[in-house]
Amino acid sequence: MSRVHEVKVQRPFRAVESAIGSQDLPEVARLLAEFTVGEVVDLLERLGVRQRAVAYRMLAKDRAVTVFERLDAPLQRELVTGLRDEEVAGVVESLDTDDRVSLLDELPAALATRLLKGLPPSERELTAAVLGYPENSIGRRMNPSYVTTHPDLTCAESLERVRGELERTRNVYTVMVTDPQRRLLGVTSLQRLMAAPPDTLVSQVMEQADRVSATEPRERAARQCAALRVLSLPVVDDEDRLVGVLTVDDALNILEDAESEDQARLSGSEPLRRPYLSTPVFRLVRSRVVWLLVLAVSAVLTVRVLETFESTLEQLVVLSVFIPLLTGTGGNTGNQAATSLTRALALGDVHTRDVVKVMLREMRVGLCLGLLLGGLGFVIVGLIYGWDIGAVIGLTLLALCTLAATVGGCMPLIARAIGADPAVFSNPFISTFVDAAGLVVYFLIARAMLGLA
Repeated sequence: MSRVHEVKVQRPFRAVESAIGSQDLPEVARLLAEFTVGEVVDLLERLGVRQRAVAYRMLAKDRAVTVFERLDAPLQRELVTGLRDEEVAGVVESLDTDDRVSLLDELPAALATRLLKGLPPSERELTAAVLGYPENSIGRRMNPSYVTTHPDLTCAESLERVRGELERTRNVYTVMVTDPQRRLLGVTSLQRLMAAPPDTLVSQVMEQADRVSATEPRERAARQCAALRVLSLPVVDDEDRLVGVLTVDDALNILEDAESEDQARLSGSEPLRRPYLSTPVFRLVRSRVVWLLVLAVSAVLTVRVLETFESTLEQLVVLSVFIPLLTGTGGNTGNQAATSLTRALALGDVHTRDVVKVMLREMRVGLCLGLLLGGLGFVIVGLIYGWDIGAVIGLTLLALCTLAATVGGCMPLIARAIGADPAVFSNPFISTFVDAAGLVVYFLIARAMLGLA
């Protein structure tokens, strides 16, 4: 979806809210007319469901379509359910095909079917074609409207084709070169067509085209588009026939959504998929409570470990002082490794087959961190609590950092191998395993070095 983030000058949003509350609709329309499109989007993201529908209805028709395109799909869904059928039909028809598909995915099946049937035949055919691809594939997010030319046409003839397509498609910066069977032969830019002499053949100004399969995962395709730094990346089917294009703005939105999702799950919550201020409190609670419950239940394992070594703690109570330090250090070390590997997996820097290489690499990293932290812990704790306690803490940090980094580095790869989301799978497992295993290592070292039972 074509969301554009702008630096906004804060307008009197409270004045709009006040005018809506007092049912002063002419004042609402007057205030909104002074806002830029970006500011209107910002305002709608802050309003409640009813207020948002009222404010949207006060926008001029052309402006309303532009604003609607920039809203997140969940907010579009709420607006659609609050508008009249004729208003909805006009807005949905004006959307780009990929944006329309994102909206239809959010709507109840009965409403989506009704809206799809209300589209003109040509738009309905394009939309149905995009809806036919798997949900997480780039085919579901591509734009099936594009401009094509042929290698044996002249630049002048190609420019005429571009002019004829201006109303149907906005993506005219890159022109696709195909054969009569729609197989992709290359690409050329609008700039090259305009700069070349009119009678120059397209075959003389086109270049080889990078491409992506329509069934490719959308995040991988978006990263390819960003890495190639192209305005449009051709999307082809299994027979190399052109079926759509992935534009750079859609690629950036896909990557933004993926980054938000990973960050949310790495922090132990579910992604909101909508602006924070427009998210109901219950949904915020639901997005966080699941992983809090998982972590709370997993903490029982840590309690069981403490019960097992209760006699050791009774003999030397000072050992309990360092438990938060050790569990915190182990958890942070493991999560750092997991975050690095989750990111590397997303970028394609590592693959599941690299698990042994990653394990050995993170083991060395953990060992180095353990030597640094363990040495520091040995000196500081030794000076305060005695050198025997300092030695226990130093050796425990050495072992714990090595263990945590190794486990944290391997977990995302194991998650990918079994088909789980690395961001979801890694952190809860690391928090549970490292806390429990770290305490076992700690008490075993303490028993061995201090002669405790």
